[in-house]
Amino acid sequence: MIGDSGIVVLILATTMALFISNRWRYDIVAVLALMASIGAGVVPADRAFLGFGHPAVITVAAVLVMSHALQRSGIVDHMAKAIASLGQRAWRETVLTASVTAGLSAFMNNVGALALMLPVAVRNAERRGIAPSVVLMPLSFASLLGGLVTLIGTPPNIVIAAARGDAVGSSFGMFDFTMVGLPVAVMGLGFMALFGRRLLPSRNRRKPVGDRFRLSSYLIEARLQPSSPLVGATIKRVEEICDNEATVMSLIRDSGTQLAPEGRDCLKAGDVLIIQGDPLALRPLLEQSGLISFDDADVSKAALTSDDVILVEAMVMPKAPIEGRSMRRLRMHETYGVNLLAMARKGHPPAARLARVSFQIGDVLLLQGRQETLEKILPMLGCLPLAERGFNQQPTRLSLLPLGIFAIAVMTVALGLAPAQLAFVGAVAAMVISGSIPAREVYANIEWPVIVLLASLIPIGEALETTGATRLIAEGVAFVAGDLPLWALLALIMASSMVLSDLIHNTPTAVLMAPIGIGLASTLNLPVDALLMAIAVGAASPYLTPIGHQSNTLVMGPAGYQFSDYWRLGLPMDLVILVTAVPMIMWVWTG
Repeated sequence: MIGDSGIVVLILATTMALFISNRWRYDIVAVLALMASIGAGVVPADRAFLGFGHPAVITVAAVLVMSHALQRSGIVDHMAKAIASLGQRAWRETVLTASVTAGLSAFMNNVGALALMLPVAVRNAERRGIAPSVVLMPLSFASLLGGLVTLIGTPPNIVIAAARGDAVGSSFGMFDFTMVGLPVAVMGLGFMALFGRRLLPSRNRRKPVGDRFRLSSYLIEARLQPSSPLVGATIKRVEEICDNEATVMSLIRDSGTQLAPEGRDCLKAGDVLIIQGDPLALRPLLEQSGLISFDDADVSKAALTSDDVILVEAMVMPKAPIEGRSMRRLRMHETYGVNLLAMARKGHPPAARLARVSFQIGDVLLLQGRQETLEKILPMLGCLPLAERGFNQQPTRLSLLPLGIFAIAVMTVALGLAPAQLAFVGAVAAMVISGSIPAREVYANIEWPVIVLLASLIPIGEALETTGATRLIAEGVAFVAGDLPLWALLALIMASSMVLSDLIHNTPTAVLMAPIGIGLASTLNLPVDALLMAIAVGAASPYLTPIGHQSNTLVMGPAGYQFSDYWRLGLPMDLVILVTAVPMIMWVWTG
């Protein structure tokens, strides 16, 4: 029979396999792993949920809230757009925008920094006439590079800092990561500036809306005959014939054109309807109701817009309320007053019926509605508007108070006056009291799947140590690689963390690798800080796949990237990071 250490290793191996399969959400997998560990007796029941009070978990939650408060303040948005507008040439503008993204990402959530700069980058690409695929991957990678620079730049740094605190009694400070992270970020940005254009595909160039989304596949123009049984019926009845999988986008009659007509509007003979829906969904309407479709009709953007009704491209963001739900389930037109004309996933229309496709992070939606309605509804849907003429988000009111509170918290941690979890929770409280962020938005802007993931894996990480599994793993690594020089061992640990991060997500990589690094340092009598730094850099460097980090996932749709495109730039990027980070770690953390 295998002992407790073998049980922990088996549970972790199964957990990583489930992470890689991506069949279930990672927080669900983590909870199942925790329950299995409790059932097997390797995690005591009275310590099962102590992870929710762990300093790393509290710090991550507070940083997410502070990032949102900075976004609401308007200062970051104004600064980002002002700096990004300084570019003179297309590629220079791309490099400058990526540099700004990296700078923002050092002090706020990676995805938040990317979300601020993504519309700017798409707008600039459209203005310059270049493909989004040339500019968006550098933007995503820049958000990851910037996270390496400070304690709060990325969750893996917070996890590694807490692990050091548990191991040696004091955690890494706010800028302890800077001596390694900053040179890595600079070298990574420089590499992309010099070679990025040659390694990136040029596809999904900005086209007219109809071409980009293949509107002809979803829209028909049809005339109502005098003999049709639908004369006198309502718009809602037309949609019901299609099992509510089609939407009347426009009603044209002698008195004029009515865009986005209401469901209670009645039809008259001779009315021309522009109807959106999958061809299979529209078939009952065309076969049974006396409507005649004009097969050669060219339904253009002009036929779907007016002075107050516009088309907007918007991207589904992480934590979006519509994620995992379909247009049919949402009843988008009735509930929100907007119409979904088309969508693109990874640059291509979905294969299934549009009304039945469940939305995913990174999907690009083409929405029709009144401008004032869209400005209110898009944040409710959790969608980020991309560059599109006719749509102007309300300017954010500028407030310097959240920035001041944030700066005080950062300096408090940097000077060692208070641990990170206390300083940042105090900053969140100050932001709420001062009105910088409404109390109702505090919990809404915490990524609870990440929190549950961390809180569930931390007790399992402790079980690695208490059962002796860490020592066994460390001894196995030492047996295989114990004769390697320190620089080679650091490179091996960093590369292993990179691969795991690409497959299972950066945060669990840090949680699982940190105890192994600490155990290896103890077994081989090596500097623990050097090994932990190698793990931190590797865990925060998921460049090879679109699933390792949400930033990579977000740019996949608007740019039309394929899975293999990430290797073309990501693999050289990993090599640049290795040859930069390992010597810096040797110089800073082994002296």
